[in-house]
Amino acid sequence: MCVFCTPSECNREPQNNNKVLIMRIKTLAAAVTLSVAGLTLASPSFSAEAEYTFKLHHFLPPMSMAHSKFLQPWAEKIEAESDGRIDIELFPAMQLGGKPPQLFDQARKGIADITWTVGGYTPGRFPSASVFELPFMPSSAEATSMAIQEYAEKEMADELSDVHLLAMHTHAPGSLHARETEIKTGADLDGMKLRAPNKVMAEAFSTLDASPVFMPVPQMPSALSKGVLDVAVLPFEVVAPLKIHELVKHHTEIQGERGLYAQFFLFTMNKDAYESLPPDLQKVIDDNSGLELAGHIGSLFDEYEAVGREAAVNQGNSFYTLSEEETANWKQAMQPVTDEWIEDTEDGQRLYDEAVELIKKYEAQVSKES
Repeated sequence: MCVFCTPSECNREPQNNNKVLIMRIKTLAAAVTLSVAGLTLASPSFSAEAEYTFKLHHFLPPMSMAHSKFLQPWAEKIEAESDGRIDIELFPAMQLGGKPPQLFDQARKGIADITWTVGGYTPGRFPSASVFELPFMPSSAEATSMAIQEYAEKEMADELSDVHLLAMHTHAPGSLHARETEIKTGADLDGMKLRAPNKVMAEAFSTLDASPVFMPVPQMPSALSKGVLDVAVLPFEVVAPLKIHELVKHHTEIQGERGLYAQFFLFTMNKDAYESLPPDLQKVIDDNSGLELAGHIGSLFDEYEAVGREAAVNQGNSFYTLSEEETANWKQAMQPVTDEWIEDTEDGQRLYDEAVELIKKYEAQVSKES
């Protein structure tokens, strides 16, 4: 079965309709629906009791797109295709404890069975993948996600050897969201307290004389409201669930062939948990992992950029698109960050060139399919 087929689409025999699959989510005690690739279908019923129960832990709230449109439907689909033999309990908003930078290790150590987190929250942990964090590297989230998934399969075996990789992906290129000052030039960032999404982009914004402050996404609303931050740097997709649009007045977008930046995400499973499954259930996990899943996640992030932007429009906030000339100035100012990454990374030029070519490859594929 392919990643996005539903049981009905694959002509599976209907199950006992008297039994109903219930997702056990700590914050939502309600029946759920299966929503994958734009389709909403009633959850199938199963006659089998769960033989394996896995905990899926992540850092965003239940109302976030990542939870409701990606992680929850993915979990339901695993349950459906395993005929209920696998049960996945979702724990959003760090409900199992710890902080977002600890999520990868929670999967590695078995504190949680499956986790979803941002790679850049642990600087230096995934040096090969950090090429995708470089300024003006990403294309759409869909193309860049498939690029980093293929890249990970080729180049990151050692870095990911302690977990079972389900997928890597990125969000759509990020924008700037300012409390009081509209950002039109690099000079406008001089001295601004700006949320840096990762170490690489902290260095990049430093070239514009900003004052980067690293923090995970969930900390931003409080930091903006208290004036700890002047500018939030993040994609529009997460603006609405965190109500960022209510805490800022101005949005600066960067357009062109490549976006300003993207974060990469790791969706991983504890190795022992995966290996505890019999071959037929491992196949269920495998059928819902890899390149196709990465592309699907990326397409969701692309789609929900418009949703988050609309929330800011409805708030009455201002929007500014960086001019082509100013975009060129930013690229020139930030180029030393890329040059330094290539120089300091073992086999850096080859890895950089490979990442660029993979993005081009999948950008062409996505363009052809659209």
